Amino acid sequence: MKKEDKTNAMRILDSVNADYIAHGYDTKVALSGVEIAKKLGYDDSVVFKTLVTVAPSKKNYVFVIPSACELDLKRAAAAVGEKSVAMIKQAELLPLTGYVHGGCSPVGMKKLFETVVHFTAEEKEKVIFSAGKIGRQVEMNISELKKAIPFKFADIVRK
Repeated sequence: MKKEDKTNAMRILDSVNADYIAHGYDTKVALSGVEIAKKLGYDDSVVFKTLVTVAPSKKNYVFVIPSACELDLKRAAAAVGEKSVAMIKQAELLPLTGYVHGGCSPVGMKKLFETVVHFTAEEKEKVIFSAGKIGRQVEMNISELKKAIPFKFADIVRK
């Protein structure tokens, strides 16, 4: 892969010697995780999406969940010790994280936010998530992500 093809998230993963596979696909618009799985030829249970929330305390939290699932805001709040959390407004995503909707990666945000990954990622040999740019994904064992960012596992999706 050429140096200019690397995203900031990939450069960070490289800097900590995380083992990953980069995937790219052509698109001009943000795709859902389920659509990305189809495009890459993977089951949607291995493609995870990155969601950013805000609590009444004004703290932001990042949740990484399977693409076909919906974040359970009560479970998410409990996982981070808050009374509640809400999704941030789309217009706030870029100034807060440095990422656009559809290209938000848990790696390389402007600030390091407390991050929670759905526990099913532990059961997967590999997971796929955004590399920080629309049309770019990284595939890795979730344990490799620990080299780049701290996170914990929890059950944070709707049943």
